Amino acid sequence: MAQLQKRKPARMELSPRVAQPPPRTTPSGGPAKRRTASPFGGMNRTKAPARLEPVKRPEAEARRPSYGKDKTKPKEKREGFHALKMQRALAPIGYGHRSAVKSKIQSLDSFEQFPLLDLIKESIASQAFPGLEDVVPTPVQRLALPALLGSDRKDCRAKSPSVSSQMEQFLLAAETGSGKTLAYLLPVIDAIKRAEIPEANEEAQEKARKKVAEELRKNEGDVFGLEPPPVSEPHPTAGRPRAIILVPTAELVDQVASLAKAFSHTVKFRAAPISAAYTGKVIRNRLFSPGGIDMLISTPHLLASIAESEPNVLSRVSYLVIDEADSLLDRSFSPLTSAIIDKSTPSLRQLIMCSATIPRSLDSYLRKRFPDIKRLVTPNLHAIPRRVQLGVVEVEKDPYRGNKDLACAETIWTIGKSAEEHGVSEDGSAKEKSDTKHIIVFVNEREKAAEVAQYLASKGIDAEALSRDTASLRQSPTLAAFTGTAHESNAASSATSAASVADRTLVERFRGERSRIQRCLSLLIWDHGVSTRLP
Repeated sequence: MAQLQKRKPARMELSPRVAQPPPRTTPSGGPAKRRTASPFGGMNRTKAPARLEPVKRPEAEARRPSYGKDKTKPKEKREGFHALKMQRALAPIGYGHRSAVKSKIQSLDSFEQFPLLDLIKESIASQAFPGLEDVVPTPVQRLALPALLGSDRKDCRAKSPSVSSQMEQFLLAAETGSGKTLAYLLPVIDAIKRAEIPEANEEAQEKARKKVAEELRKNEGDVFGLEPPPVSEPHPTAGRPRAIILVPTAELVDQVASLAKAFSHTVKFRAAPISAAYTGKVIRNRLFSPGGIDMLISTPHLLASIAESEPNVLSRVSYLVIDEADSLLDRSFSPLTSAIIDKSTPSLRQLIMCSATIPRSLDSYLRKRFPDIKRLVTPNLHAIPRRVQLGVVEVEKDPYRGNKDLACAETIWTIGKSAEEHGVSEDGSAKEKSDTKHIIVFVNEREKAAEVAQYLASKGIDAEALSRDTASLRQSPTLAAFTGTAHESNAASSATSAASVADRTLVERFRGERSRIQRCLSLLIWDHGVSTRLP
């Protein structure tokens, strides 16, 4: 009985729960739940709560494809056309709008129908289209010229250009080679010449006022009056252009400037191209010429750096053209281009943006920054011409597995094989002259151009990289091979000299040993910064 009795603790022995508070109970007497939402609810825990532990799925279930909302039917996988997702990023243009534009521009078939100055109309055929008899405006010119010239706002054009008005915003979108340069250049030149009329009147009034003052001084007999010495003051427009055209590369600066310079010979205005291709002295002399400047063609980087030290460069700009807007408003150019637009806004009367495409990024930027912009879009924008064959190569699939260089080489060899088959006659013998395939590969970086050219050369393809770092002495013969005239003359002269030196049989033997496919290929890899367009 003594052993069954409960042992009582000693008086000096501490309880094992001496450091713990008494247990909490609910009003019904049960244990209370621990609060985890308090700041100290996660202290003194040795095990994570069940709600925080990750759910482990079986390996077989993890490999199982995920279905859609319908558990009984797997989601269909869309095969192919993954490379054409860029079409989804383009802003949609309805066919109803395209038909309306076609009917609107159908009646305009001559530059004489546009409200241009007579001197500009006479210069179009001689300067922009020399050697052509029948000059007809393109669809983008028929659409843009009336809007940019404001033919439907004759009362506004009758006012003086010095009268401040709300800035007009235009987006000129047309396919490459459709004549966008001439479409925005003619209204800008017309505005410059019209602005010279009131300035010439004010200058004539000032001269007349000085002449009257001089005659009064002579009639009063002021023998002691001394005439002030002539002071050579700079032209009021020196370093303060009225129109600025922004383009992304130095090559486009020269291309746009060549067309503007051609008009300046007959229309008489001052146009100056500046880019990183010119020295600092040439840039300074052109921009701050004593005779003044009317139109400036530049790149955003150079103009932004000049505007930081000379803010007055943008103080007189009335017409700002953003050519290749899809490039100048992307992540690399957008901060500089936006800063130039902001600094030019106080004096700006027209903002013209030109682009060959309207990507989703450009569309979102314009809707947020310029919600009232007027869009001038040609009917054939984002439409693939019928004469163009479009092919898509899935580089993520076998056998390329993401190797774009290998896919490019395989595509080029396929084109060369077709050229070889075209160069073989019906009896199986090789023709004397087979068509040469000229291929241009566009890449987005200069380093990538050299990398692709080196890779293709290792595969036996005659490839040459061309970028803005390429010397001009190398650019000319490379481009001449793609124009056709110089290539044919050089080929004929080389063939004649070879036949005169070596025997005919040796030449034929050399041709037979040479790879037919390699003979039919001539490849040019061109950096995207170098581009050519029609005016």
